Amino acid sequence: MKRKVILYMAVSLDGYIADRAGNIGWLGGESEFYQGDYGRGGFLSIVDTVVMGRETYKHLQERSPQGNWPYAGMRTYVITHRPEPDTEDVRFVNSRLSTFIHRLQEEEGENIWIYGGADIANQLIRENLIDEYHLTIMPLILGGGIRLFGDRNKEIKLHLVKSSEKNGVIDCLYERI
Repeated sequence: MKRKVILYMAVSLDGYIADRAGNIGWLGGESEFYQGDYGRGGFLSIVDTVVMGRETYKHLQERSPQGNWPYAGMRTYVITHRPEPDTEDVRFVNSRLSTFIHRLQEEEGENIWIYGGADIANQLIRENLIDEYHLTIMPLILGGGIRLFGDRNKEIKLHLVKSSEKNGVIDCLYERI
């Protein structure tokens, strides 16, 4: 059975994944004291592979304490035209994204998480390779920044599978029809 490709991202109400400076410090709900994870723990239990672009990888490295890769134990692939030597936790890939994703889908394992960024997501959206759109919508209008959905995407019909609200944050899961 083919592994699902899941786009799982937090997004502002107006569709941005980062502010104008590329920061994500705005993530969070109405109360700064909320202790939950908005369903992230449950999501991480159904994926074993993470795919991201080079900029997202660099941003994650900057936020992670030295040597503590946040997704250790998961297969992580960084899509880049400037590959680096692979590490224990991360493999760098310089190939056509859709071909690579098709190959991953045929391998044994759990689902595949498209972590970011917007360019990687939109390449897969344009080729209709995202099986599920799992969006965590933050109660905030940024007014600008890095937009999740690009202007060149085609229409894709989706079905709402489930949604929930915690601390003003809406977590929703859509399947491609």
